[in-house]
Amino acid sequence: MTTKWKLFIATGVLLLILTGCDNSLTEPNNTISQTEDPAPETKDSSEPTIVEDIKTDESIVSNGESSETSKPTEVAASLKDNYLKKLNEMEEADRNLEPASTIAGLEEQEAERYNKWDSVLNEVYSVLIEQLDKEQMDQLREDQRNWIIYRDETAKESSLKYSGGSYEALEYVATQATLTKERSYLLVAKYMK
Repeated sequence: MTTKWKLFIATGVLLLILTGCDNSLTEPNNTISQTEDPAPETKDSSEPTIVEDIKTDESIVSNGESSETSKPTEVAASLKDNYLKKLNEMEEADRNLEPASTIAGLEEQEAERYNKWDSVLNEVYSVLIEQLDKEQMDQLREDQRNWIIYRDETAKESSLKYSGGSYEALEYVATQATLTKERSYLLVAKYMK
């Protein structure tokens, strides 16, 4: 094989690699992997959440035509996409929130953040009740009960490092908020159709 052909093939391979990279650069960072563990390890709430790209079913409509059988899947995929978008917007709002200047103010902000994420988690759970079959829902219900215990125990354990101090309650509610946010992403990515 001549050097000219080797260069031609190498250029072609490089173009294919760059084309693949270009697509990954244009996709948003704030979506979640479908393989995430339902009870993730506790993270420092000051660390940014790193989530990975998920793929949606792109075979819903072929040749620009929609068939009767594809409409339910199309609506469901749209619902999942809408919830991921909503969660991403909520997370962005959290990042852009100006922190309060007192411990009491910070605790109030974290309590509001927790309530916001808990509300959306309950909303997602309600949608899943409608989407999942009985066996899947029974399993999810059990997983959710175990996760609530995990969330509260993790928040308690995390807050104990400030036992008796003014940060104890703040750390508890901040951990609950962060874990609830992560759980919301997981339920949408893993279960929602």
